[in-house]
Amino acid sequence: MAAAAPAPLHTDLPQDLTPVGMYRAAHPVVKAVMIGLVLASLATWTIWLAKSVELAAARRRLRGTLRAVRAAHSLDEAIGLNGKRRGPGAAMLHVARHEAGVSEPALDAAGGEGLKERVAAALGRIEAGAGRRMSVGTGVLATVGSVAPFVGLFGTVWGIMNAFIGISHSKTTNLAVVAPGIAEALLATAIGLVAAIPAVVIYNHFARATARYRALLADTSTGVSILVSRDLDFRAARRREE
Repeated sequence: MAAAAPAPLHTDLPQDLTPVGMYRAAHPVVKAVMIGLVLASLATWTIWLAKSVELAAARRRLRGTLRAVRAAHSLDEAIGLNGKRRGPGAAMLHVARHEAGVSEPALDAAGGEGLKERVAAALGRIEAGAGRRMSVGTGVLATVGSVAPFVGLFGTVWGIMNAFIGISHSKTTNLAVVAPGIAEALLATAIGLVAAIPAVVIYNHFARATARYRALLADTSTGVSILVSRDLDFRAARRREE
């Protein structure tokens, strides 16, 4: 008996199923989804780099100011030890020094409680403002982490819908008709996950890092308040001796 003839090879199967090839063959809506997700991923990594540098520099300056505050015995000494260092810690020292100087004429008559309250209010505003500035940008990470999977899913649904439309128009279930739509749909899902997963991880990292930074701000604010209170006590003691 003659051997059975081999099954014909399907030469019409899609040949370019690389990510670039799938992108080029994708529907314009799916292309827009992919581009949006790639831009979101680029934004995530840009924010990671920028915030990492900003947070590292801010913590370094604040730790230096906190060391100066803890080593000093008075507000003026802390300002001297802090030197030219900038940042919210230095702003706390200078605001407290300014308020103490402005309040000096009234201290004998009114006492130091009003000065302590005004300094505490000013330090609280500096602390809150510094915390808000350090959180700028992290909202984008939260948005990308929560929305990107659903955007990728939208691209997936659209790609599968196009695959079924192709089946309907061609009246066939040939793989050449089905594969491109399924492939571009899965690619949209993959890009959505690639954008979302790092965004969630980076957001959680910055949330913890910002919480530690806020703790440093609170420690510095407390230290400055202690120096102001100490200066008032020594001033009162000198007045009694006179």
